[in-house]
Amino acid sequence: MSRAIKLNSEHFVNRELGLLAFNKRVLAQAEDERVPLLERLKFLCIFSSNMDEFFEVRVAGIKDQIKYNDQQTGPDGLLPKQAFAKISAEAHILVDHQYKILNEVVLPKLAEENIHFLRRTSWNDAQRLWIREFFFRELMPILTPIGLDPAHPFPRVLNKSLNFAVELDGKDAFGRNSGIAIVQAPRALPRVIRLPPEIAQCDHGFVFLSSILHAHVNELFSGMTVKGCYQFRVTRDSELTLDDEETKDLKIALQGELSHRQFGDGVRLEVADNCPAEMSHFLLGQFGLHKEDLYQVNGIVNLVRLMQIPDLVDKPALKYPPYTASKAKELVKESDVFKAIRKQDILVHHPFQSFNAVTDFITQAAEDPNVLAIKQTFYRTSADSTLMKSLIEAAKRGKEVTVVVELFARFDEEANINWAAKLEDAGAHVVYGVVGHKTHAKMAMVIRREDGILRRYAHLATGNYHQRTAKLYTDFGLFTCNEQICADVNDVFAQLTGLGKSNKLNHLWQSPFTLHSNLIKAIHKETELAKSGKKARIIAKMNALLESDVIRALYEASCAGVEIDLLVRGVCALKPGVLGVSENIRVRSVVGRYLEHTRIFYFLNEGEENVYLSSADWMYRNFFKRIEVCFPILDPKAKKRVIQEGLDIYLKDNVNAWEMMPDSTYQLAHKRGLQNSAQQSLMQLYGQDLPVQEALKS
Repeated sequence: MSRAIKLNSEHFVNRELGLLAFNKRVLAQAEDERVPLLERLKFLCIFSSNMDEFFEVRVAGIKDQIKYNDQQTGPDGLLPKQAFAKISAEAHILVDHQYKILNEVVLPKLAEENIHFLRRTSWNDAQRLWIREFFFRELMPILTPIGLDPAHPFPRVLNKSLNFAVELDGKDAFGRNSGIAIVQAPRALPRVIRLPPEIAQCDHGFVFLSSILHAHVNELFSGMTVKGCYQFRVTRDSELTLDDEETKDLKIALQGELSHRQFGDGVRLEVADNCPAEMSHFLLGQFGLHKEDLYQVNGIVNLVRLMQIPDLVDKPALKYPPYTASKAKELVKESDVFKAIRKQDILVHHPFQSFNAVTDFITQAAEDPNVLAIKQTFYRTSADSTLMKSLIEAAKRGKEVTVVVELFARFDEEANINWAAKLEDAGAHVVYGVVGHKTHAKMAMVIRREDGILRRYAHLATGNYHQRTAKLYTDFGLFTCNEQICADVNDVFAQLTGLGKSNKLNHLWQSPFTLHSNLIKAIHKETELAKSGKKARIIAKMNALLESDVIRALYEASCAGVEIDLLVRGVCALKPGVLGVSENIRVRSVVGRYLEHTRIFYFLNEGEENVYLSSADWMYRNFFKRIEVCFPILDPKAKKRVIQEGLDIYLKDNVNAWEMMPDSTYQLAHKRGLQNSAQQSLMQLYGQDLPVQEALKS
């Protein structure tokens, strides 16, 4: 029997605090001794990159709310000022801990492996000479120091660029005495410079660009005394906004906006810990920031740039073992991808199985004289995309090529504009979706003439058409020629490229029309089954769970007795295990070698086991502000694989899994006995090329 529940703000987690909790789990990977050392360094860099975007987007948004005195609260009940205070406090704790891990754990351990970051105080004469020559050869010619005076105001500092505030004493050739100059580090130069082994006196010796500039900054100010040199970095609001009603040409308008991203409002100032309070206060004032926006760090202010170090160090023992994705067995037996799809639906699990299945699908379509048309969506793709090149080739060969390019894919806007121009030049039809709704659906369709009739083939996926991230993110892709699903995909493309009412789809759930309502119905059905005494079960895997109506439906289902397992990699606004509300809900987050990116929705439905894959997370924007698709897995073998590979082994993971507590904190799911890592199991499964069930049972 279900119980009436009364929900309040205590039953919901703040979105930004949930994101910080996820980044805390990422940071924990840098502390985990089971993770290879150079990979631990990478996780420190990933944490920095995540925090950059967090400030550029999420904190920037909250600051805007505060600026305009927005008094609205979310389900968590926090006013913007209250949320910002909590966010700032937690972010400072995390950043301090990050640098503690770097300085007290990672760098000392790297030194034990003969990988050294040479500090100025430890340079010997040979190193000092080499570095000095490097400064005059590579740095000095392109540095432009800017002394601050009435004729030289504080310069426009680029978003996330490395800069130095230099404190000076004395007068220059013109008798000026401003006392402060700004030096901007060239973006073209690496932030870490590798020394020759004979100079470094070790196999892998590096020096920070900031250290080189610190040591020679006096060379930029002849005849003056440098009293101090302090590195700093400002993070700016990077959201792009366009007036939908005023915009006549989306691409041209967006191109105009991109240049402003580098100079948005400041949201965070990072300085080195040697920066005195007076200088920090001065810099904060230049960017319109306050004390709580200051992050004083023990080390370089741009840790993201250390991401290059593992590639520069040839020490395989300190990295994850190399893994080569296997080819889908259906495509091993049959090289003609269309013939293989006609035999059965083909499910591909990335990165454990090769993304080449997708590139081959489009490449063969481009070359096949029987293919008349290709349609595809792009949200993010790589700069050297084989898929894009194949579409361009197909268009040049006279095929009807239609590409829906999402120009507003955050931080990929410029790359998408460039690809759109190349596609148009080749003769492809390029459209930008629907103004006001991002096209986030992952779909491709090929129309082929076979035996006098036209047959449609579709690829639907949970992840982007991006060759590089396909090696780093876990995603499922489905190839099918099921006529009803292909008809649905065709209808969605028609919406994106043309005008007209949306048709009722056969199988696909689509945002912003039916995905949310159908998902709520599926949850409610499990609720009703539980109320009638039948077994009811929901399992869902996604990146984020935030939408309040879905959370309420899940709480109601839990109270009715539905067993619910949620695999939510990132922020989860739902609290599991709360007495009287969510005792039957468990939440896990898996953080490991690969970024968990699959979206899987499972409903027991009286043993029918309905399984859906989707491009959408359970967030308001995905349900109502994006074009998304959610598609069923109809083939019994493929469905079994999704359940086993995408859900079951993740629920058993006790290596990389974190369990969410009723108070919204997370604890590692480590248990004694046999270690079960979902990602490692899948790598072994496809690396050994064993039958799926055999490998998963072993």
